[in-house]
Amino acid sequence: MLMAVLHIVSRSPQESRALEDCLVRAGEGDAVLLIENGVYAAVKGADSEAVLKSAMGRVRFYALGPDLDARGVETSEVAETIRIVDYGGFVDLTADYRLVQSWF
Repeated sequence: MLMAVLHIVSRSPQESRALEDCLVRAGEGDAVLLIENGVYAAVKGADSEAVLKSAMGRVRFYALGPDLDARGVETSEVAETIRIVDYGGFVDLTADYRLVQSWF
């Protein structure tokens, strides 16, 4: 069964309101995949932590591992509620969700 919407956020919370705008529109059962600079939102203690927590329970969160690596973010720095996926996991997510929405 296909799930609702996969939201892909590529901008950091410091450079864009993409994550906040995304979460306002994200519904129950949606997922958010953080890629490129968006992975900075996954870091424990980041300014965006409260924004992510407000959506927990209704939205699943993922971060792209290679983009974390490229930015020097260690796995231990990523919030426990965010699942790290590789490129294969990225492809799987796009197949698992009915719609894919990118946020810039």
